[in-house]
Amino acid sequence: MNKVRKSLSSASASLLAIVAGLLAGFIILLISNPQNALRGLGTILIGGWNNGMKGVGQVLYFATPIIMTGLSVGFAFKTGMFNIGASGQLMVGGFVSIYVGVTWTFLPGALHWIVALLMGMLAGMVWGMIVGIFKALLNVHEVISSIMLNYIGMYGVNYLVKNSHLFDALRNQTVNVANNAVIPKAGLDNIFYMLKGRFHDASSVNAGILIAIGFALLIYILLGRTTFGYELKACGFNRHASRYAGISENRAIITSMAIAGGLAGVAGALMYLAPASGMHIHVAEVLAAQGFNGIAVALLGMSNPIGIIFTGLFIAHITVGGSYLQSLKYMKEIIDVIIGLIIYFSAFSLLVRDLMARVARRGRERDAAAAELSNKEGER
Repeated sequence: MNKVRKSLSSASASLLAIVAGLLAGFIILLISNPQNALRGLGTILIGGWNNGMKGVGQVLYFATPIIMTGLSVGFAFKTGMFNIGASGQLMVGGFVSIYVGVTWTFLPGALHWIVALLMGMLAGMVWGMIVGIFKALLNVHEVISSIMLNYIGMYGVNYLVKNSHLFDALRNQTVNVANNAVIPKAGLDNIFYMLKGRFHDASSVNAGILIAIGFALLIYILLGRTTFGYELKACGFNRHASRYAGISENRAIITSMAIAGGLAGVAGALMYLAPASGMHIHVAEVLAAQGFNGIAVALLGMSNPIGIIFTGLFIAHITVGGSYLQSLKYMKEIIDVIIGLIIYFSAFSLLVRDLMARVARRGRERDAAAAELSNKEGER
């Protein structure tokens, strides 16, 4: 019963944060362009449906990497770590996936994209493991080391791309991966499309969304149904008690960050193992936004893997809706402001919820102490 009550409380806190963020966003729309404010809010809420089934497919496509980075951040949260380095892990994993996708053409058929995906995951795991090693062995806070590695990863990837055969100088981005290394459509292009006369205008969605949902279910089982997951969570909840219980604190920290990094690495692979019309690594001094959006997804989903699927879809939904705001004479960055406000209200609602829980717990403790004192006096 307490577990159900806690889940409902978490869900209501997230919904409250979303409503508050959207209301604040509506005020910004009113200030920017009062005539179109109501239509602008409606466009955001309709999201991908503004462009029919093709738009829904685009929502699924953009949701894929942020579900994975949300899982990365959420997994670390659940195990007592704060993985703010998902952006760097994504870029490193994405680069390795592109390298395999371009150069390992000896791999036959579907094996090519599968190996490229796994190598991207492995690269992300190594990048996340560095943070865990710094924390476990040198007691360097994971926020500091992960921010540092974000920029090392970004500049390192930029250097390696620009000074290799992977660089398309004309477009200032990576070259296209081999056809066998592209994530397959899995028939989704026959569902999420729009007809323009006789032309079949398909969305960019591919099997990546199914892979992301599969990883979410796997993490849910790992954390909630296995001894291994329980040990990682126990160490994050109270590492001193876990140490007395015989759980290796250092191993748990390093393993946790390695898994979190691997999930972000998969996000990079799913982003960049795309056809010519898909995403590429651009050589620019900018961190991947999907890594930071994963923090929002994890916060709104309360670090629950199943919740992260839905919050990832929601963030992608309003992001795609926000891309249509330019037709109403709004700047496209407004949707980023609204998402930022939702994150702020989400963090604030968590703070209020924790404060209320503490007040309620202290009240129960006082009542229990008073009842015990009353019983003792009655016995006398």
